[in-house]
Amino acid sequence: MDALPGLLHHILRDHPDGLREYDLVQLLKRRGIAPFSGCDLSDELNLFRTHFRLFHNLYLLQGALRTRQEGDVAIHCLSIRLLPWRDDRLPEPVDPLRGYYLDLDRLAGTTREEVKVMLEWFWKRFAGAQGREEALTVLGLAGDATAAGIRHRYRELAKIHHPDRGGEAASFRAITEAYELLCGM
Repeated sequence: MDALPGLLHHILRDHPDGLREYDLVQLLKRRGIAPFSGCDLSDELNLFRTHFRLFHNLYLLQGALRTRQEGDVAIHCLSIRLLPWRDDRLPEPVDPLRGYYLDLDRLAGTTREEVKVMLEWFWKRFAGAQGREEALTVLGLAGDATAAGIRHRYRELAKIHHPDRGGEAASFRAITEAYELLCGM
């Protein structure tokens, strides 16, 4: 295993509950690990490159562990953690992010303008994710609601709150807006 994926494996073993991406980058900075030690995260392009390098190496670690059937790595910016190997696992679904982060041409070829567009998209989606919780509350659903469950619940509530059926227009508007927000994500 390469040096950085090996180091990440060691760090993640020491943090069985996982780490957020930010915390992992800060830990690597404190240890003086290149290229993280001198990165300026206030610059958008440096932020992207730091993120990309970390995820590239996490996917390398994931591939090595899977190949040797020693474990797996859950990779998400809010939770990066080691997982045990399970022999009864189904084949891994195609992960488009894996291919993206393993392609080093993406790191070298991504411009500052492209990073700005990606960050704008991210913040728009992030704001939508916060709105998701509120929308689920309006519909009376749990956070793990499926698309089919959302659709079913909306139809139930629409029958009750539709003005043509004696419901309040404001209530109907609220559930419709919640449904549209959830379906547009």
